[in-house]
Amino acid sequence: MALRNIRKMGDEVLGKVCRPVTEMTPRIKELIDDMFETMYEENGVGLAAPQVGVVKRIVVIDVGEQPIVMINPRIVESSGEQTDYEGCLSVPGKSGIVTRPSYVKVIALDEDMKEVTIEGKDFLARAICHELDHLDGHLYVEKVEGDLVDNQSPEEDDDEYEDDVE
Repeated sequence: MALRNIRKMGDEVLGKVCRPVTEMTPRIKELIDDMFETMYEENGVGLAAPQVGVVKRIVVIDVGEQPIVMINPRIVESSGEQTDYEGCLSVPGKSGIVTRPSYVKVIALDEDMKEVTIEGKDFLARAICHELDHLDGHLYVEKVEGDLVDNQSPEEDDDEYEDDVE
């Protein structure tokens, strides 16, 4: 396994429509492993192949329940609505308010190229929609309601006040 470079907003690969995967090869298996390793290293919850420069319909997600691999995923059902902040490893340091379905049902292939059905609610539904958008060349910033905001971690916020403490 190896860490891969995450492509940032403005990179032309992020605007491309990805090609379907037709067979599991050692290179695809290695890509999936690398995507998980890269996602975990960057503290992400999802990563799509174009974010590491590969124009294939592959997504990995881990929102804390169990790691998910989706090959050639497609949403076949969605319902409800949720609005919340969203960020992206390809748009570092920024977030914005996005409305997504609160439930999605996806048909995809797993790592064994067997068809699976995955249902996601709330945060998992949001992550699935976000990652699948990448496969069609879209970033969440296209859906942001209002302006993007700068992210600032609590630790950074605390640093502002260290000089004031005596």
